[in-house]
Amino acid sequence: MRATLQRVTRATCTVEGALTGQTGPGLLVLLGVAPGDTDATAHAMAAKIAKLRIFGDEQGRMNRSVQDIGGGILSVSQFTLYADTRGGNRPSFTAAAPPDHARALYHTFNAALRALGLPVGEGVFGAHMVLDLTNDGPVTLTLDLD
Repeated sequence: MRATLQRVTRATCTVEGALTGQTGPGLLVLLGVAPGDTDATAHAMAAKIAKLRIFGDEQGRMNRSVQDIGGGILSVSQFTLYADTRGGNRPSFTAAAPPDHARALYHTFNAALRALGLPVGEGVFGAHMVLDLTNDGPVTLTLDLD
């Protein structure tokens, strides 16, 4: 499982002009699922993200997590995180999980974040989504549990 995190002051997701998910201060999480990922992988990724200290404290040091600041998450499925761009000019996505497997683990991941007390807005799995965000920092990290 792979995630790209962007620290945001706000983020929204719309599909065909309709708002599907949003967050105020917190994280935009782009989540990619690999074929070998399991429910345990989804829970481990959620726990890591919830506790990752990437928000500033009183001295401006990254010592607070999204849980610590009372922030939220906008979670978006993103199979393109598994793009292989080494050969030619067209990415290959064979390293990404099949849609049914990825969809189930995306929902497991979101449920795990909620179980940790985080408000979670969602994108729509497999849809063409438009994301609008205000990056804070900017701070962008990639986590890989493969």
